[in-house]
Amino acid sequence: MPDDDREPQAGAMRVAGPQLGRVVSVRGSQATIGFCHHDVGALRATVGRFLVIRSGPAVLIGVVTEVTRMTHSLVHEPDVIATARLDLMGEIAADAGGRRRFRRGIDHYPTIGDPVALIGHDELCIVYDIGRDTIEIGELQQDPSIRARIDVDDMLSKHFAVLGTTGVGKSSGVALILQQTLARRPDLRVFLLDVHNEYGRCFPDHAQVLNPRNLKLPFWLFNFEEIVDVFFGARPGVEEETAILAEVIPIAKVNYLQYRGGERPALKRLDPRSAGFTAETPVPYRLADLIGLIDERMGRLENRTSRMVYHKLIGRIEAVANDPRYAFMFENANVGGDTMAEVISTLFRLPANGRPMTIMQLAGFPAEVVDSLVSVLCRLAFDFGLWSDGAEPLLFVCEEAHRYASADRSIGFGPTRKALSRIAKEGRKYGVYLALVSQRPAELDATILSQCSTLFAMRMGNDRDQALLRAAVPDAAANLLGFVPSLGTREVLAFGEGVALPTRMRFGEVPAHLLPRSEAAGPARLDVASRRDVGFVASVLERWRAATTAGNVRLEEFQPAADEAAALAGNHGLDPDRFKILKKPLAPSPGPAAPVARTPLGSTTWPR
Repeated sequence: MPDDDREPQAGAMRVAGPQLGRVVSVRGSQATIGFCHHDVGALRATVGRFLVIRSGPAVLIGVVTEVTRMTHSLVHEPDVIATARLDLMGEIAADAGGRRRFRRGIDHYPTIGDPVALIGHDELCIVYDIGRDTIEIGELQQDPSIRARIDVDDMLSKHFAVLGTTGVGKSSGVALILQQTLARRPDLRVFLLDVHNEYGRCFPDHAQVLNPRNLKLPFWLFNFEEIVDVFFGARPGVEEETAILAEVIPIAKVNYLQYRGGERPALKRLDPRSAGFTAETPVPYRLADLIGLIDERMGRLENRTSRMVYHKLIGRIEAVANDPRYAFMFENANVGGDTMAEVISTLFRLPANGRPMTIMQLAGFPAEVVDSLVSVLCRLAFDFGLWSDGAEPLLFVCEEAHRYASADRSIGFGPTRKALSRIAKEGRKYGVYLALVSQRPAELDATILSQCSTLFAMRMGNDRDQALLRAAVPDAAANLLGFVPSLGTREVLAFGEGVALPTRMRFGEVPAHLLPRSEAAGPARLDVASRRDVGFVASVLERWRAATTAGNVRLEEFQPAADEAAALAGNHGLDPDRFKILKKPLAPSPGPAAPVARTPLGSTTWPR
């Protein structure tokens, strides 16, 4: 093939690097390049590299997806010793002002014989000069001197996902993205579901950490499906018992309304239908009223067998309410008061007071209630965005997303999947954005994942995970997914709206003291002598027993052991508060109580 001695057309752009070869065929958005140099190894035109093609007034940008020396069946020119397939991604062309800019898509297709070269530093700078509100999250794999930038508005408003197997730097990548996003968007609120309690140390100055010890989430904020899931321990509800609950919960809400007005229910009975309340209306009611209404209906029955259904339901409710692990829901179950405004303000940091982020540590909650808890949090986030018209933008980050929105509809809690799906499909209209983090994307609901327009794919070896990812990215970028199994630690392929081009990059390093690390692994870091400290182990066991003991047990009996555990924990560099006695368990319900002064419901109007 002869050297290119032709004069460039008027307005054409020269390629900066040395010519490697020429275009030998074009098909749709792909071009085949014939390499003419004899030392192919020196060309560095391997898979994943960006090349440029000079085509008339534009410089086309493409990525190499395949290189081969099997040229005899493709090219009949003797000086072509290797070929490569190039996926065309976009082009650099002059705008109306004469400034060179990059844009996706191809207006000027290459022709046979167009020269090809490695992309130069200047061209890469033009491609990644997004020119909008961006954050830096690392460096380009092809040119480490160029910072990898993400369009933060496109990434947030159209949702994003971080996918990769365990041990590839996924959590540190998520922490880096969130740290940079908070710095760029101080108006944004972030709510993070921390499944393994590993993010608390990543945002010491910007986040409040909620856990079973300090969360206050009244049981009446749970909708009907969620509270049934709580009462029945994450098992399907018994039809007869759930029917009773569906009948009495609206009446219990009416009773609260009457108490608020200072009248006894016996003196004034309101029809729940006339009050407009349903089991879904987020207004307070007292657990004592709920149990009293069930007991009242049971007293009207003469059939002993029928009464057993009511007995069992009351037993379920009291067992859960008196379990100290559920104190975050039932601690003030019989006191009343509309605390919804305070709960929403605490959960979603309104006002932020310098800490715009909430980290919800889920590892300490009872396993039976985690699904319904996540459902409540997702639903509250969406509904507040809906009824506030998106006044306070919120990013909802779901770690281990496949646990709450499984691809298998027979697995998991349906309302949780529905709540996440609602954020994914409609949240952006109301300022509620979604970030999904998963190590098993094949087990994640494909419909929810498809709503994420920016994807960060880290190393994945499972064929099913790669297949799902391939279906989620555009055709022009799908060929890059062949690199996913060979990516190094912290390396990532970024696709979608938030990046200029499908890009192989490396996440930046997070300072060691801000790296995610599970708090549950604390004792494992003790030295050998500490692990052999029987007194320390015994102290932990006493705290363990105290935290899972229901009824009126005198927890002060465990206090000396807990104090010893806290002191030892402090000596070993752990948080002493993690070893303190939990709050006293809720005493058994005394039954219906006399009316007390109530906090007004306020002027909020909820849809019927």
